[in-house]
Amino acid sequence: MTEEKKLTQLSEQEQQELMAKYDSESRTRQLTGLMSKVVIVLLLAFSIFQLYTGYFGELTAYLQRTIHLGFALVLIFLLFPARKKGNRKTIAWYDYILALLSVIVCGYWPVFYETLVQKIGGINQTQLIIGGLAIILVMEATRRVVGLPLVIVAAAFLTYAYFGPYMPGFLAHRGIDINQLVEAMFFTTEGILGTPLQVSSTFIFLFILFGAFLMQTGIGNYFNDLALSIAGRRVGGPAKVAVFTSALQGTISGSSVANVVQSGSYTIPIMKRLGYHKNFAGAVEAAASTGGQIMPPVMGAAAFLMVEFAGVPYIQIVLAAIIPALLYFSGIWIMVHLEAKKQGLSGVSNEDIPNKKEVLKGLYLLTPILAIVVFIYMGYSISRAAIYGIVFTLIVSLFRKDTRITLPKLFKALTDGARSALGVAAATACAGMIVGVISRTGLGLKLGNEIVGLANQITETPMLLLLLTLFFTMITSIIIGMGSPTTANYIITSTIALPVIMTLEAQFNMGIPVLAAHMFVFYFGIVADITPPVALAAFAATGISGGEPIRTGFNASRLAIAAFIIPYMFMFNPAMLMIDTNVWEIIWIGITALTGMVALGGGLIGYWYKKLNWVERIISLIIGLMLVYPGGFVSAAGLGLFFAMIAYQFIINKGKGTGADVEGASV
Repeated sequence: MTEEKKLTQLSEQEQQELMAKYDSESRTRQLTGLMSKVVIVLLLAFSIFQLYTGYFGELTAYLQRTIHLGFALVLIFLLFPARKKGNRKTIAWYDYILALLSVIVCGYWPVFYETLVQKIGGINQTQLIIGGLAIILVMEATRRVVGLPLVIVAAAFLTYAYFGPYMPGFLAHRGIDINQLVEAMFFTTEGILGTPLQVSSTFIFLFILFGAFLMQTGIGNYFNDLALSIAGRRVGGPAKVAVFTSALQGTISGSSVANVVQSGSYTIPIMKRLGYHKNFAGAVEAAASTGGQIMPPVMGAAAFLMVEFAGVPYIQIVLAAIIPALLYFSGIWIMVHLEAKKQGLSGVSNEDIPNKKEVLKGLYLLTPILAIVVFIYMGYSISRAAIYGIVFTLIVSLFRKDTRITLPKLFKALTDGARSALGVAAATACAGMIVGVISRTGLGLKLGNEIVGLANQITETPMLLLLLTLFFTMITSIIIGMGSPTTANYIITSTIALPVIMTLEAQFNMGIPVLAAHMFVFYFGIVADITPPVALAAFAATGISGGEPIRTGFNASRLAIAAFIIPYMFMFNPAMLMIDTNVWEIIWIGITALTGMVALGGGLIGYWYKKLNWVERIISLIIGLMLVYPGGFVSAAGLGLFFAMIAYQFIINKGKGTGADVEGASV
């Protein structure tokens, strides 16, 4: 590796070390010898099982989910050490025991299936032990692969379920004894084997596998080349490359931290070299990488959970996510452009830019992603669409030698896909217990009534009441989302925070669509990755930039301002989600909201045609909010003020030679 290369990109080993530091799903053992081969066989078997049932038809609910969980638990105990700094070369003796117990526990359902589905009454002593072990194994596996926060939340909810009669005030309930609790958690579809695990064992696994096949075609590097060829030469080029790459890569990877490390290992060093401050460079990558999870069509796999939880078709979720996602990334793009103009930063040098014609020849690599949407739009099931997407990827890869998926790459895709799915399986199984407790105790409705009641004590005006309720829900979602993976934090926020919004809707009939409420809590669960003090994506970025984690997190939150504003806007006017609207209204919303992001960016960065004073910055922010709000009169007034502000800046700058377009040809 040349000295120049060292300055601009982390080695693969350095990336893995950084991932292991901030992403618990990457802290796997590096096995050799016989056990390495055993694990590979298990990973292959896991993927083949999922492909088989995805194409030929799923097994019954209990069998599909327990076999899926069994594979995941066994592999987690073989691959993930008990401690963060545990031995990664060999498997501890107790992990063999845990793996064996996982086989026994999850194999209990297939072996005694007929007896269990026909049983009447409670569980017996053997089943109590099996169910108790299942709870312990799931929580320990989740701790290893996902982290402690989700386990603590699950343990708190199980404790709450048992000690219900002793809880204060509205939290009190009649309580659930040990037998009933264990039965609910493992012998019904209301706990571990609930809807979250069902989605993991069907849709999510196959889409993770689809992403693994795409990566074997070299699409990750292609995203970098495409971004460089489009945005590299422009003002603030490397920052725009980070935004562009992360938008594409994040929707497939589904992990903010993974996205930061993979694309940031290249973009952050270049940003620093060209003059961006280390805290800003890291923030750009963190904000963009986090936004990848709200970028359709895959949306970090959470979209498939939303299908089940919100009860709406997948294609409707994809359409609803388009405008908010475009505004999110446009906002970051605009702000890095204005920051570059403010600091006089240039783009990447020509010798570092790949040939655009050659890059554009590789656009066919993106067709499998579009094919997935087309298959679903044509009426294929989500599972079938994912499998056909994998087949399409295999066919497309044959067009060029460097993208061709050979037999070794095929095995790598199958094993990488199964390995990546382990965290999701553990998280959904653990989160299922939280959902089960809330369902059994009615906690969601109680919390909804209390929070709405709290807001009602402050104001009785319906619109202000909605605003306060949304604010409380936002804070709850961000706190719950801290340190949790996308799938887990959406499950938890939609179970705990969502009922608050729906309670308000039931009481005042405000016309809030269910999908809008789900998107609201989903967005704020996601931005927890860049919201201090936890901000895992920002922390990972500082591992590359050398910046300060908290400052990087605050900068990332500023860049991702759209994620904090847009959810409120589509709650007040669901047309932004393409709900009950028409083409002309969508066009108007798109134009005004995008213009609003320019004004917000100018106010936050402090620059349009020139540096803005504090009064001008406040005016810019107000104009931006007026434009982003999807209301006809307010947006029209904001548009008038926007052009007045531009005219004012142009006039006072005329003849000074300092004019710079807001987002014109130099962008």
